[in-house]
Amino acid sequence: LHLCDRRQRQMCIRDSSLYSSLKYSPMKTLKLIKNDPWLAPYKQAIEGRHNRAVEKISELTGGTGNLSDFADGYLYFGLHKENGHWVFREWAPNANAIYLIGNFSNWKERPEYRLLAIGRGVWEIKLPLDTLHHLDFYKLSVHWPGGQGERIPAWATRVVQDPETYIFSAQIWDPEKPFVFSKKPFRPQTSPLLIYECHIGMAQQEEKVGSYTEFKEKILPRIVADGYNAIQIMAIQEHPYYGSFGYHVSSFFAPSSRFGTPDELKSLIDEAHKMGIAVIMDIVHSHAVKNEVEGLGRFDGSYNQYFYGDHRREHPAWDSLCFDYGKNDVIHFLLSNCKYWLDEFRFDGFRFDGVTSMLYYNHGLGQAFGSYDDYYNGGQDDNAIVYLTLANELIHQVNPRAITIAEEMSGMPGLAAKFNDGGIGFDYRMAMGIPDFWIKTIKEKKDEDWKPTAIFWELTNRRSDEKTINYAESHDQALVGDKTIIFRLIDDVMYWHMSKGDTNLIVDRGMALHKMIRLVTLSTINGGYLNFMGNEFGHPEWIDFPRQGNGWSYKYAHRQWDLVDRNDLKYQYLGAFDEAMIHIISQKKKFERTPIVKLCENDGDQVLAFLRDDLLFVFNFHPFKSFNGYGILAPTGEYEHILSSDDPAFGGYGLIDMKVKHLTRHDPLFEKDNKEWLMLYLPARTAQILRWKKPEPGETKNASKSKKSAGSIKKENKSKKK
Repeated sequence: LHLCDRRQRQMCIRDSSLYSSLKYSPMKTLKLIKNDPWLAPYKQAIEGRHNRAVEKISELTGGTGNLSDFADGYLYFGLHKENGHWVFREWAPNANAIYLIGNFSNWKERPEYRLLAIGRGVWEIKLPLDTLHHLDFYKLSVHWPGGQGERIPAWATRVVQDPETYIFSAQIWDPEKPFVFSKKPFRPQTSPLLIYECHIGMAQQEEKVGSYTEFKEKILPRIVADGYNAIQIMAIQEHPYYGSFGYHVSSFFAPSSRFGTPDELKSLIDEAHKMGIAVIMDIVHSHAVKNEVEGLGRFDGSYNQYFYGDHRREHPAWDSLCFDYGKNDVIHFLLSNCKYWLDEFRFDGFRFDGVTSMLYYNHGLGQAFGSYDDYYNGGQDDNAIVYLTLANELIHQVNPRAITIAEEMSGMPGLAAKFNDGGIGFDYRMAMGIPDFWIKTIKEKKDEDWKPTAIFWELTNRRSDEKTINYAESHDQALVGDKTIIFRLIDDVMYWHMSKGDTNLIVDRGMALHKMIRLVTLSTINGGYLNFMGNEFGHPEWIDFPRQGNGWSYKYAHRQWDLVDRNDLKYQYLGAFDEAMIHIISQKKKFERTPIVKLCENDGDQVLAFLRDDLLFVFNFHPFKSFNGYGILAPTGEYEHILSSDDPAFGGYGLIDMKVKHLTRHDPLFEKDNKEWLMLYLPARTAQILRWKKPEPGETKNASKSKKSAGSIKKENKSKKK
């Protein structure tokens, strides 16, 4: 908790060696600005933010730059065993008396359980070891000027709800034989990063709340078989209302007890690592639940302990409270929270929720973000930006291989750029415009108006120095009030015509486009890809958690895995296609780094083709035109099919002969570009992947010895129809 005083801080900042240790030199232009000349007019603002982060790191660490040591609050606060005693500490500067209460005190204030104020708003109590026991319940009775209330400790690591009274309490978790992780260190596979987004409670087939153990035993094997190499778990931090999807957090250091014990969560993570699966946690530091008894709302009776005390206190859209990122004690609490999940549970990183809301004073609400001016107009919350920068620095100090992802929709430059380049330091940013694009396309455009130029631009329109996570849909599109892609395409017809052998044009169209959308979104990644559980096989139900409006039913708060397991239903086709495309990409090391070479982009024919290393991706989005011998200018060589969305195994018609190998045809007009004509059959609404085999040295350049001219091939493209 040591903080430099103002004078010491200024001395640290002037020390030139500090700039070197903190990755900043005031004599050099930041790489973020060098990479993007359009940012030059905002040089002062960008460098100013960077300098403020440097200064804050110096202030918090006494000039050492070691944020990891600073973020050890979870080892100090809360309940611990120290030197033969139980020791409990809490930060509550507005309190004038605090008692530890629980079943050990008959839930009454007793003098032997009164905490002592030890300075700087910190309270402490030491108790003999035989006073408290494993599974005991406890809370705090906090007194402040003019009031008193029961509170769950802010640093509690286990919080449970009484099934009869529905009251939450902290619980001591001190098993005789605590869980021990496997000793083998885990290194996440991030090239490419393929994320399976999931929710423990609704991951089960049964209409109930699933458990960590059930997820480990039943769902992890499915994810491994599908080829994904990471899971992104939602709703881990304890939250009073199950239907909040985990976004109204009350206890930031407690894994949700709805799903099991802390040790069972550790066992799940350990098993995932043994299977080669990285585990990313969906962390919520953008806001907190308003509850005062369960949460931090008025923990010590004041309104501004953890949150703003003025008009910024309540989030205008989320019915929640906004952290005051300008207070060092709040930064300490949140940074310690990041380190706690990495250290105690061995999570491999975080997806930070609601980053846009943090970056702007107006939370990004009602703002278009149409130009760079919108990112540097004074409406940005520099305190929040500094906190996010520090969080990324800390996480990568604790684990250099950790993964950090920003859920952010404004497109702020530098969000996923390195700190020493002038960025905020995330490894990835969510490409949130892509699912919006697909929704808009499906809702508003006729099939004949799906333009490859628009599709390709949307999927590849990103900053070259920042990695993104592409996704066609996530949990957001599966919630009540929205629709998944498959439901937008097929709607209620899928309830009656998803049996194999049942031919239905609406289902055929929906399945064909579902496969194409997912493949084109995956194949254009520059960082990673994400899918929400069940969407890969076209799960038919939306997500609706138990609430008063639905009679507290779990009918829509689970996953129907039996649909994809049944051999008589077409869901199996969609699941098989997803597995096939994920396996192809996962086996291609550094696929996301390979350049995307556009070979064909024909809006009239609705054909798109591009090459990545030795993989050629070809899409015919046309609803009824099939092309025989469609010419695509491609590098010279041989091409063989490795995937077709029209394969009968994926619910297609088998119109493409996968055994045929294609040799390019010579055209003297393109000889200097080392390009030749690749002639392919492109059925309507299909996608295919071909592997390019380069000619061996000494091989004849024109293996097909075709002398067709460019003019004749172009004419052929226009005339060929099925």
